[in-house]
Amino acid sequence: METIRKLRGANMDIDLATSQDTISWKQDKCPWNETEGTNEHKCAVKNISICRYFCGVEYGDTLLCCYPHENPLNAKT
Repeated sequence: METIRKLRGANMDIDLATSQDTISWKQDKCPWNETEGTNEHKCAVKNISICRYFCGVEYGDTLLCCYPHENPLNAKT
């Protein structure tokens, strides 16, 4: 079972200023938002939070997401 999926467009709110909330690149939808029928979840928001399912970013703004599974990169102590 694959626990980390790759989402294009990095669903992040880090100094992204767009007009009328539109972007010119393809952005995959957040699977958590799709499940809940909302648009409130962001992978990372500058100076505020990082989603518990956020597993990193690859070159080209490809976001690594483990939703709905526990984050395999989160070290347990």
